[in-house]
Amino acid sequence: MRWKGIFMLIGILILSGCAGIGPPTVSRDRFDYTAAISDSWKHQMLFNMVKIRYGDAPVFLDVSSVISQYQIAAAINLNATINNNPWSTSETLGATGTYVDRPTITYSPVMGDKFARSLMTPIPPSAILSLVQAGYPVDAVFRILVHEINGLRNRYGGQARIRPADSEFYSVLDKMREIQKAGEIGMRVKKIDKDESAMMIFRGRRDPAIEALSTELRKMLGLDPSASEFQIVYGAIPKNDKEIALLTRSILDVIIDLSADIEVPAADVQENRVNPTFVESADSGKKVLPMIRVRSSTGKPDDPFVSVRYRNSYFWIDDRDLGSKRIFSFLMFVFTLVETGEKGTAPVVTIPTG
Repeated sequence: MRWKGIFMLIGILILSGCAGIGPPTVSRDRFDYTAAISDSWKHQMLFNMVKIRYGDAPVFLDVSSVISQYQIAAAINLNATINNNPWSTSETLGATGTYVDRPTITYSPVMGDKFARSLMTPIPPSAILSLVQAGYPVDAVFRILVHEINGLRNRYGGQARIRPADSEFYSVLDKMREIQKAGEIGMRVKKIDKDESAMMIFRGRRDPAIEALSTELRKMLGLDPSASEFQIVYGAIPKNDKEIALLTRSILDVIIDLSADIEVPAADVQENRVNPTFVESADSGKKVLPMIRVRSSTGKPDDPFVSVRYRNSYFWIDDRDLGSKRIFSFLMFVFTLVETGEKGTAPVVTIPTG
């Protein structure tokens, strides 16, 4: 019976060695590396926002490749000595095994021309219109990504040219949002000569209330009251009443503006380490709430969506602050979607399992 058990054990080990170890690792590693890269990306974005808030230079690193190699080795030693004397039998059984995981991750710094193209080039107006067409709230998209629309200026929190929004800017966005919710705003691509041009379309003929909003919106933007299609161009001022001029922001502009709303410790402001948090008020005197609320504390937060430590403080977004989470995730999505720099290869995960 003893030898039967030993041979069964040997058979099990041999069969297990023949089975492939690669397939079971795919779902696990794919999830683990995706989650790790996603979390590090969130931390990097918030960390750079805080650095800019304190007048520090941002630094971005791309994960260009992930290589993980598994190695499994096993050995079995079986020795037995049997004599005619039943009291002189000796048996030895030994087994050894090793498991090795060697991940190699490659990072590429975003700097030089790539930094200028990726972070400092204005976002194309057609990309902004595509976001609206995809269902993102037009007021949030324009408030984050647009400096001016037909001469009406958005607010800007950058210290070099800090300013509140023009009195009619938010009113324009509110009207556009109401028209969008009614399903009466759209876009189409029109060919002019050999170039493609994005067109914004205001409908509303079926709903008198929406038609009235469209009329007010056209008047505020200086548009032709009888037209329903308007060409979208890049710039601050349109050349005629059938154009909507969008002076768009770069990704760096967006980060600088949003970082102005980060809450900072009062002691840092008093010691002139950082400027006071930008507080904007509308014409009515009512405070304009920030798009993202980034809080600060001396202790580690209990339940953050994302949290980073900078100097002697923690900066974080509360996981229960759904609005801030959505805007922060939208910022990261735009960072990927409208990258204007040279397209590199996506991060590659290579996992040899031999």
